[in-house]
Amino acid sequence: MMKKLPSALCLLLAATAQAQESNSVFNFLELPVSARSTALGGSNISLIADDASLVFANPALLSSVSDKTLSLNFMTYLQGCNVGSAAFTKLAGERGTWGVTAQYANYGKMDETTADRTVVGSFTAMDLALSGMYAYNLSDHWAGGAAGKFIYSRYADYTSVALAVDLGLNYYDGETDFSFSVVARNLGGQVKAFGDHHEKLPFSLQAGFTKRLAHAPFRLSVTAVDLTRWDKKHYFVSGEELSTGKLLMNHLAVGVDFLPTDYLYLSLGYNFRKGNEMKAAGSSHAAGLCAGGGFTLKRFGFGLAYAQYHLSAPSLVFSAAYRM
Repeated sequence: MMKKLPSALCLLLAATAQAQESNSVFNFLELPVSARSTALGGSNISLIADDASLVFANPALLSSVSDKTLSLNFMTYLQGCNVGSAAFTKLAGERGTWGVTAQYANYGKMDETTADRTVVGSFTAMDLALSGMYAYNLSDHWAGGAAGKFIYSRYADYTSVALAVDLGLNYYDGETDFSFSVVARNLGGQVKAFGDHHEKLPFSLQAGFTKRLAHAPFRLSVTAVDLTRWDKKHYFVSGEELSTGKLLMNHLAVGVDFLPTDYLYLSLGYNFRKGNEMKAAGSSHAAGLCAGGGFTLKRFGFGLAYAQYHLSAPSLVFSAAYRM
């Protein structure tokens, strides 16, 4: 595929895949969507909250969202790029909840160049994912969910289409405020490849828990990602393979919420993999740190988070929700 694409497009794909260090396509699916999950380290699949933006990470969390909730999200990314998403939920009976989501990344207009950097024109590039999902309360503590995705990318004259499924399972004990989830994301494949070779989707098996402390206004979240990828050769820091200990940490994102009231939260998180990657690329010692906060009222909610996913600039994630 890469031999056939203009050089500017190859650079775009390399930049998009840099954070994942993988050979997959459609890596925009791994960009954070929710301000809440971003502030907790960029990956969270177990937080129980009335927040529709969390369902992008785990469809089972759809069962915790109010009826007729609309969520809009936007992230500042690379210069000239627009990254955003939307979600809408609807109750279906006493135990079920439906949801629809849309996620996009528009990379704007870029110069098309030859291998010797001669500008021969311009092109646009974009990614899009549409999904329908359903969650069902299996019991008082267990909920399961599934999301079917239609994924489309267009880079200049090259297009690709894929179909994928997310499967999630969540356990929640309201008395102890403990939640545990397991998610398999992006199970599927390309229906139409960019070129002659079909490439993999960014599959990730994840597990995580969230626990509120019994006698303090704090909530701890730990999420483990990429649980099927433990080959050291995929992970490098300053050109060297990670040690076993750092390899284990490289799969973790951790975060803490401070909850002064039922309507307000302040969050701080750390993503070990992102921290290692950004430091190796020359970023500051603060790489991997995430922070944010927000509030939830009866009908309206808002969240803001800070993180760094590229050397050129930090990213801000905005989330707003309205309950009809």
